[in-house]
Amino acid sequence: MTALWWAVIVSGLYHGLNPSMGWPLAVSAALMERERSAMLRALAALAFGHFLAMTAILLPFSLMTILVQWERAIRIGAGILVIGLGIYLLINRRHPRFLARVPPSRLALWSFLAATAHGAGLMLVPIFLGICGPSFQDAGHLAAGKLMAGNVITAFLVATVHTAAMTLAGGLIAVVIYFWLGLKFISKTWFNLDVVWALSLILVGAFGVYSAGPL
Repeated sequence: MTALWWAVIVSGLYHGLNPSMGWPLAVSAALMERERSAMLRALAALAFGHFLAMTAILLPFSLMTILVQWERAIRIGAGILVIGLGIYLLINRRHPRFLARVPPSRLALWSFLAATAHGAGLMLVPIFLGICGPSFQDAGHLAAGKLMAGNVITAFLVATVHTAAMTLAGGLIAVVIYFWLGLKFISKTWFNLDVVWALSLILVGAFGVYSAGPL
């Protein structure tokens, strides 16, 4: 259980470090408006959109009463789905074009769409199901209601912890770039995280399948 919660936090930190999740937009907002507060507003909008993307994926799973009877099968299926998305992103390196059509003023919407398109929310599903997995004593219809209510709370908690970690990591990078390193540092040291992102999806999916137990 501790390892699963650490996975929620670490994946959040990783999402925050990934430029695809939006921290360069926070730096751009501060530079364009020439106000430090613009960075905070941008980070808050990005965090809100990311949180909505996480809950949009996790809540449907938390409301499934069938989770009690088919918890292990669903965990394995979710892990395989995440692995498949990782393999797809390894093959297809192009970023979704529709993200470029979202106005810069709608950062929350952009963050929601970016997190959804890159599978950020889907990455949490195998971890979330592992945290919410019922014990042997909870099996049965009587436990379904308690499990469902508890999982809704857990879904919001997972999304909150993950988003907080993402915002912390992305915010720290944005602050360092804005106040000390500058945009030239990005152009000189830029490296593509797309392959790392795809591999991380495969790794998390494999971990979800492994944690569900032997096939």
